[in-house]
Amino acid sequence: MRRHLLPALLGVVSVVCTVVGLSVGPTTAGAERSQDPPLPAPEAPVLSPRRVPALLAQPVGTARLTQALRGISESTPASTCLLVTEGSRVLFEREADQPLAPASGMKLLTAAAALERLGADGRLRTEVVTPTPPVGGVVDGDLWLVGGGDPVLGTSAWATAVPDHPQPYTSLEELADAIARAGVAEVRGSVVGDESRYDRVRYVASWPQRHVVGNEVGPLSALSVNDGFAEWKPVNVPFADPAAGAAGVFTELLRQRGIVVGGEPAAGSAPPDAAPVAGIDSPTVAELVTHMLRESDDGTAELLAKELGLRERGSGTTASGVAVIAATLETMGLPTGGLSVRDGSGLDPGNRASCRLLHDVVAAGDGGPLDEGLPVAGTTGTLTRRFLDTPVTGRLRAKTGSLRGVASLSGVATTVGGFELTFSSIVNGTDRLGEGVPLQDALGTALVRYPDLPGLDEIGPAGYASAP
Repeated sequence: MRRHLLPALLGVVSVVCTVVGLSVGPTTAGAERSQDPPLPAPEAPVLSPRRVPALLAQPVGTARLTQALRGISESTPASTCLLVTEGSRVLFEREADQPLAPASGMKLLTAAAALERLGADGRLRTEVVTPTPPVGGVVDGDLWLVGGGDPVLGTSAWATAVPDHPQPYTSLEELADAIARAGVAEVRGSVVGDESRYDRVRYVASWPQRHVVGNEVGPLSALSVNDGFAEWKPVNVPFADPAAGAAGVFTELLRQRGIVVGGEPAAGSAPPDAAPVAGIDSPTVAELVTHMLRESDDGTAELLAKELGLRERGSGTTASGVAVIAATLETMGLPTGGLSVRDGSGLDPGNRASCRLLHDVVAAGDGGPLDEGLPVAGTTGTLTRRFLDTPVTGRLRAKTGSLRGVASLSGVATTVGGFELTFSSIVNGTDRLGEGVPLQDALGTALVRYPDLPGLDEIGPAGYASAP
């Protein structure tokens, strides 16, 4: 490379010098020019590499980055796409429009649609209602816990179960406190959980069974408490009936506050004329999206998809939700060619998206909740233990995606040279750990090193690198 680089650089310098020479050529003010003081002698030859203009740095850096990315790309299967840009300038592209399985990269699309349709400041409300108002502190019948699709409704014990990954949550204890403040002292009936806002399909039918059997995601419900899990230590144990399970947890919280509950928890649909006793709102959609991306929360992604289906098509189902996601992305003017949305989380191997789409979603989210939700290398979320003690630590923010045969990474790299590169990489047909992670490590390293300029000892004659 060295034997080709110096002539090219010197050629550019020669052109620059010629242009400068023409611009200060003979004029009618020759007498005045002859009185100018002589220029100081150059400290180095005119064609020294030290005279290479700074504007040449970026093209040289781009060439080096392209070479590195080409090497990485050539070691991947045919079912691979990669797109890297700096602003509007494409630095590298390989099959950027090829639709591939993105794994959890799909959450970027769910996030974009949720922010667009539900609004960053939107919230999901859980209510407690009763057909007849309490009299003298007594509810003469059932108390209904009505789910509003809040994916982070739960108890403090659940929310703090993983200290290294704190999450926003809607406190069920606070809702129980609100019932006590409303003056309720006794419920002669039962606490009944109402999940009728969405359908009762617990898992997406096309998911591989290992996700269900392994309890990687809890049963989906509009009234999901503690992610739908009755137990989470040492292993996740899902509620057999999420709505009845939620009612049971709430019953216990009421009793802890001295409220008498006569009946056993149950599930059902609240009467349409029931009046609210108390309620509690979820964190904002922006906060939910940020958490979902950072921790790759499958349950949150799926419930947001169902909420999109309900709001936009009147049906709280996965089928309606994914149709809204696809339509929303198209309405936003994003490149949706080849897009196939099967779920909100990316667990379905039938999802398809291109690197260009994921790249453009990341670029469009600059500075917003989507951008804030990107895990940071060696620091937060799913990248907490990745890129540790490397130049990439703290410089790369990206959404990970990992399934059998799939490794994806899409985000932003802040380079050592002060540039911001937006990128998306999807590899299908690879072992995600044995091959996919090392490829992503190499990609992250190449990106943050940009422009990775050659030293003078590489492009100039001997001695220039140490010359004054």
